[in-house]
Amino acid sequence: MSILETDKLTKYFGETHAVDHVDFTVTEGEVLALIGSNGAGKTTLVNLISGLIPPDSGTIRFQGADITSASIHKKIGLGIARSFQLVNLFDQLTTLDNVALALFSRDGKTRKLLTLSDADTAVRDEAMAILQQFGLDARARMAARGLSQGERKLLDVAVAYALRPKLLFLDEPTSGVSTREKAPIMDIITSVVRSGKITAVIIEHDMDVVFTYCPRIVAMHQGAILADGTPEQIRNNEQVTANLLGTQAHS
Repeated sequence: MSILETDKLTKYFGETHAVDHVDFTVTEGEVLALIGSNGAGKTTLVNLISGLIPPDSGTIRFQGADITSASIHKKIGLGIARSFQLVNLFDQLTTLDNVALALFSRDGKTRKLLTLSDADTAVRDEAMAILQQFGLDARARMAARGLSQGERKLLDVAVAYALRPKLLFLDEPTSGVSTREKAPIMDIITSVVRSGKITAVIIEHDMDVVFTYCPRIVAMHQGAILADGTPEQIRNNEQVTANLLGTQAHS
């Protein structure tokens, strides 16, 4: 059963066809990779779906409902969340407080930026439980600025996860981290999303990550979907090999 469908979704920036009449379907419960070279349209597609920018034409349906014109806040409320390639954290706040603020936002509570010691016990306990899932509980009282790059990536995903999404977009969750950190980060992320029965779409350039962790891969090129299949089908697709894997396989 599909959780998300786009129908001829289109976004042009002048003469650039960033997303060109794209039909994109995500099945409930899957972990899907969205790949493509820089400028292929991956991030624009996710920006359209998540509500950061409006489409020029086409439709977006989430759990059967038309959400094409819904605001980003409405889409978050429906269960669509995302993490960012450039980590978007409150560096001056603790790791725990970053997650707590997401919980306050999710629950519609109006709060000042207080330390979590001034917050309610239920939020503190839930935030700690989330940090434990992501292996960050030992860093709960540390300011976010003091975390390693890998830990910051995990915290960014944990903040998005705290919104209790049904569909989670992860924008290059392993970019900027060392090779040895990539597998542990992806092990944690995929374990958490699968145990939480969350559908995940991962935008990723590292083909080792994509082929290891994503049973389905969608490749974009010049604003359109070039291929859609299993890792084996994508590896053996001549168009993908010519346009994408030749330059990315060892990146």
